[in-house]
Amino acid sequence: MSTIILFHSALGLRPAVRDFAEALRADGHTVVTPDLFDGEVFDKLEDGVDKRDALGIPELVGRAFAAVEGLPTDVYYAGFSMGAASAQMLAGSRPGAKGCILMHAALPLQMMGIESWPSEVPVQFFATRNDPWVPTEMVDAVRASVPDFTETWYEGDQHLFADADSDDYLPDAASDMLRKVRSFVNADALVEA
Repeated sequence: MSTIILFHSALGLRPAVRDFAEALRADGHTVVTPDLFDGEVFDKLEDGVDKRDALGIPELVGRAFAAVEGLPTDVYYAGFSMGAASAQMLAGSRPGAKGCILMHAALPLQMMGIESWPSEVPVQFFATRNDPWVPTEMVDAVRASVPDFTETWYEGDQHLFADADSDDYLPDAASDMLRKVRSFVNADALVEA
């Protein structure tokens, strides 16, 4: 089975992130859930964004890299919203990644200081079609830069639709996303068996 590094959104390491990790663990994977917010969690995205801004992007990048020190390099990186940036940064710059799962966010490689995406690292992307936090042009830029890019769009404008404790929760979309993520990481495990 695989190791998956799962980064939380700006809401922090909430139960929804832990539940997602547990679903992947039930398939036999090792799932690491770094807490970049020192235990703080939020109910409003704006409050989490304030926390992100107070820490600063360089600090968050440093925390993400520190979280994977000593871990294998042949891992899947996954993240929700703000955490997708950490997943994308690590998958694009740390050699050996098996794949990258971007939920609710994708950033152009140039914004992350990544010159070119490793051709052997597939990317899965998930968002709602009218999510105001996910500009289409950003996703277009990532799609154009990643050789193996699979995208799933759900109807609506909800951002953190996989968080059952959020007003954005879309149970059908959340369930479908989890199913597709499981298929993505389990397919690789079946090849190895």
